[in-house]
Amino acid sequence: MSLESLARGRTHQPCAACRMLRRRCDSSCILAPYFPCDEIDKFAKVHKVFGASNVIKMIQMVEERNREDAVKALVYEATARIRDPVYGSTGAICQLQKMVQELKMQLESTKARMLELQQQKDQFLGILLNVGHLDLLSPINGSNFSLGYDDSMAYDPIKFPAECDSWIIN
Repeated sequence: MSLESLARGRTHQPCAACRMLRRRCDSSCILAPYFPCDEIDKFAKVHKVFGASNVIKMIQMVEERNREDAVKALVYEATARIRDPVYGSTGAICQLQKMVQELKMQLESTKARMLELQQQKDQFLGILLNVGHLDLLSPINGSNFSLGYDDSMAYDPIKFPAECDSWIIN
């Protein structure tokens, strides 16, 4: 055995699958590219739900170019199965679909409310334009009709509570 091959053998760490299964990980390990040594929890979930031999069989059944996606799907399904053993990822999908339906209903309601407010705004603007044509804001009986600040409505915040003491019922 050459010195180079010995050095490679010593520096090669077993993949997460081989480490967990306590077996020798060689260069032909089908699980090594998808479960690196630092992601042992990812393989642990997949192993717990599907079993190592089934995972290997499923990966072998898939074309090599699609294997990475297949492993991601297995990890997702295993994580979902551990979280929800009955429904798995189907439960998560149904929950998300329910949320989408609720958000669609909320969006429709908001659109309807927005349309209603737009119509009210248009009506209000129409009233204001008609009022301008009728000259209702002109002086009435020789007095000045003002929409501004009226001093007679003002009150002194210091005197106000004292003036209202007779109104307060104990």
